[in-house]
Amino acid sequence: MKKLLLLLLFFWAGIAAAQISGKVTDVNGEPLPYVNIYLENSFTGTTSNQDGNYVLELNQPGEYTLVFQFLSFKTERKKITVEKFPYQLDVSLKEESTSLEEVVINSNENPAYRVIRKAIENRKKNLNKIESYKADFYSRGLWKIENAPEKILGQEVGDLGGGLDSTRSGIVYLSETKSKIKYRSPNDFHEKIIASKVSGNDNGFSVNSAKDADFNFYKNTIELNAELVSPIAEYAFNYYDYQLEGVFYDDFGNLINKIKVIPLRKKDRVFSGTIYIVEEAWEIYGLELTTTGQAIQVAPIEEIAFKQNFTYSEENDFWVKFSQTVTFTWKIFGIGGNGRFSAVYNNYDFEPNFQENDFSQEILSFAENANKKDSLYWQDIRPIPLTTEEMNDYVKKDSIQEIRESKTYKDSVDRERNKFGITDVIFGYGYRNSFKQYSWNISGPVEGIRFNTVQGWNTTLSANFTKWKDDYNKYWSVNASANYGLADERLRLAGGITRKFNNQSKPYLQVRGGIEAKQINNTEPISSLVSTAASLLFDKNYLKIYDRTFVEANYSEELFNGFRFYASTSFERREALFDDPEIIEDEEEYTSNNPLAPNDFNSAPFQDHNIAKVSVTGRINFDQKYYNYPDGKYNVTNSDYPTLYLSYEKGFASTIDDYNFDLFKISARQQVSLQNKGDLEYALNAGKFLNGDDISLIDYKHFNGNLTHIKLDPTVSQFNLLPYYGYSANDAYAELHAEHNFKGYILGKIPGLNALNFNMVIGTHALWSTGLKPYSEYSVGIDNIGFGKYRLLRVDYVKAYQGGWLDGGVMFGLSIGL
Repeated sequence: MKKLLLLLLFFWAGIAAAQISGKVTDVNGEPLPYVNIYLENSFTGTTSNQDGNYVLELNQPGEYTLVFQFLSFKTERKKITVEKFPYQLDVSLKEESTSLEEVVINSNENPAYRVIRKAIENRKKNLNKIESYKADFYSRGLWKIENAPEKILGQEVGDLGGGLDSTRSGIVYLSETKSKIKYRSPNDFHEKIIASKVSGNDNGFSVNSAKDADFNFYKNTIELNAELVSPIAEYAFNYYDYQLEGVFYDDFGNLINKIKVIPLRKKDRVFSGTIYIVEEAWEIYGLELTTTGQAIQVAPIEEIAFKQNFTYSEENDFWVKFSQTVTFTWKIFGIGGNGRFSAVYNNYDFEPNFQENDFSQEILSFAENANKKDSLYWQDIRPIPLTTEEMNDYVKKDSIQEIRESKTYKDSVDRERNKFGITDVIFGYGYRNSFKQYSWNISGPVEGIRFNTVQGWNTTLSANFTKWKDDYNKYWSVNASANYGLADERLRLAGGITRKFNNQSKPYLQVRGGIEAKQINNTEPISSLVSTAASLLFDKNYLKIYDRTFVEANYSEELFNGFRFYASTSFERREALFDDPEIIEDEEEYTSNNPLAPNDFNSAPFQDHNIAKVSVTGRINFDQKYYNYPDGKYNVTNSDYPTLYLSYEKGFASTIDDYNFDLFKISARQQVSLQNKGDLEYALNAGKFLNGDDISLIDYKHFNGNLTHIKLDPTVSQFNLLPYYGYSANDAYAELHAEHNFKGYILGKIPGLNALNFNMVIGTHALWSTGLKPYSEYSVGIDNIGFGKYRLLRVDYVKAYQGGWLDGGVMFGLSIGL
């Protein structure tokens, strides 16, 4: 009964507040979605929903002219006299008849080429026509899933917040955003969200934003994981063919060219579909363009379709975007679904008279109680009416939200999830209390089993307790671990506590202590799992470890926008470890745990000692923007500038005087989009030791080397063939790493190879260290290797140089996904 009353309330509110409403269909009575409906000579309007229904809010009765505009259909103008509300106006649109009769055909040139060339010539001018504006923005997002399984990879799927029905299908996400946006050329932007609604979560905030919906086809490329080439990019003729399907006149008498966009190579980062160009102005009248998951290299996505409608401003003599719809379909692991994001831009003001302080680094903020607006409020301000499906979803999820937030419901879910199984003894067990917001877990002994030549077979058990608040925006956790090696017969215990204080400046405090077997190379270049495989299968014991008894504290916080501060202090007891004699005797190829003397199994890499350490680091993100959500601050790094790190580290109070040291470090990292030519990522690191001549090997500057030919977790700062300790520095050093992923720019143009959708990657890595010859590596590789939707592999061939060419090698690993 309650559900029925809520549903009736939605319908009643829709009628009472509708003002002017109706349905838009074609001549056969089929509903037309995403039709632009606006008042003549204004930017006040709306868009029809999936069912063709529309609602247009007006302040008072009177005479109005409504314009109905839809791509491929004739624009209709309806003069009406409204004496009272609500007012019903249904409209039927006729298909636009395009003609080639008015086009002068030059037998030597495709007539579409003339239009596209003109659009390209005027691209920058049209891009920069709008210098500033204010506007109202509305967006609705919806994701659906079909035929969801009960489990995925052994994990329960559930009903996804009440979104799935008995057929395991339904809406899993529905949200709306209403905001005020303002823009000033070239890059100033701010959005203030005045209302935000998420179905089934009255404390939630919609992810829809005007910034994220800004797909501008006047730019050379559109960023969608990859940089897709616009049909009117300056180099568009290298990617597209074009066909003039016809011309027609809009209701202002402008000649509109309807042009079919045809990719030259389907596997390129391109679109297909239709773009409409205004003759003489060479502006975009509208577009209907589609791309694929293969093009953007997001395997689960099957297709993404863009539809943009523009309207003409006589006063300003340019075309502006009025509405946009992005629809998509996806499928993976046998599950599929679809979704859409619809947006409407209203009430443009192109003479806003901004003041200097009207913009800051904040690009998004929320009005107070933006997520607390009721259904009647939304009905008054919503420019696109809800479909029946969307109304039902709001009603259903809002009605069950209170139940699902109750202690009784959460306890029942937790009881099912917390059931103890026999396999939990082997693989670990977790417990969760959702109502009281805490959880704990204990790992199983199997997942922690490893092997090295010091401890022999060893295993690690870990336990963790976490208490959170506000969806983990604040939390504290306690963890502990126990490691036992069969060969050295030693139990090592460690643990600590971590606390996150808020989600604005995100301060973290961590205090830890205990005993652990730790890699001498503090970059930890080889994982314990890869080391185990290398030792057992290839007799290569690359892992070199020592005993560390320690207590340490770490703190980090963003002190102001763009600057994050890190500090740590520790006191350590360090003891050298030796290979187990019985293990070493079994294999002649094993080397000593002392990387400085690989054949001397009785030597130590350093003298046992105590030392205190302190370090401070500042991370600088230049011109950093941010989203200011009520639940936290979310930074947006400016890719035009590198991220800079400045560090100072000091070792002092050592029981061996020579082991005290000072180290100054600087590093810079950046990922740069080269548009259709791919992405470049680089890292520069340099440092200088003071009093470092006789320091412990542990405190040397070690580098992220690799001798296994496997890279499970690749980063741009990782060498491919560099020995783990052969170039470690205790004086001045510098390193350069750079990789460029062409994202199909090269392989996508080669017939046959372009069907594989591989990416070519080239790289270089270089190292300079006092007293050593410069070392460098050069690599060429292919990533995005796989089959169908599963493309995780990367293969590189690498050649090293140091005063002469060294042995090369093939590297296997995961795709870096640049």
